[in-house]
Amino acid sequence: MASSALNIPNMLTYGRILAVPLIVLCFFIEGRLHGSDFARWSALLIFIIASVTDFFDGYLARIWDQTSNIGRMLDPIADKLLVSAILLLVAADGTIAGWSIWAAIIILCREILVSGLREYLAALKVSVPVTWIAKWKTTLQMVALGFLLAGPAGDKVLPYTTEIGIGLLWIAAIITMYTGYDYFRAGLKHMVDE
Repeated sequence: MASSALNIPNMLTYGRILAVPLIVLCFFIEGRLHGSDFARWSALLIFIIASVTDFFDGYLARIWDQTSNIGRMLDPIADKLLVSAILLLVAADGTIAGWSIWAAIIILCREILVSGLREYLAALKVSVPVTWIAKWKTTLQMVALGFLLAGPAGDKVLPYTTEIGIGLLWIAAIITMYTGYDYFRAGLKHMVDE
C-alpha cells in the first residue's frame, strides 16, 4: 500500500494538490488580494505545470500499471480543487464579474453535483465512466483558466486575453451543463430503482 501511494503518478497528483495554495499565495504575496503582473505570471506558470501533471499522472499510471485506489480517489479531487480555487480567485480579484460569474457558478455547481452523484453511485457499486466530451470539457476549462489567470497582465502581451478567457469559460460552462446532464441521466436509472 505504501509503495503504491508513493509511486510517481500519485506524487504528480499530490503535487497538483499542493499547487492550489501556491497559486492562491501568488495573489496574496503583498498581504492582501492583489493580482500584480508578477503574481499573475507566477500563478500561471504553477498552473501550467499542475495542468501538465494532470495528463501525465493518469497516463503514467496506465502505461506503468501503477493505478491505485488513492490515485483514483485523489485525481478528480485535485482537478476540482484546482478549478474551484482559480475560479474563486479570479472572481474575487474582479477578472470575472457580472454575468461571467454565472459561468463560474455553473462549473462549480456541476463539479459538486457530479461528485455527489459519483459517490452515491459508488456506494451502489455502479461506475460512470468519464466520456471523451468530459475530457474535452476539462481541457477547455484549463485553457480558459490559464487565460483568466494571465488576465490584465496577459492583455499587455496579447490584447483581449481576459476576454478570450471569459469566452472560453462560457463555452466550457455550456459543455459542463451537457456533461453534467449526461452523468445525471446515466445515474438516474439507478436512483429511480431505489
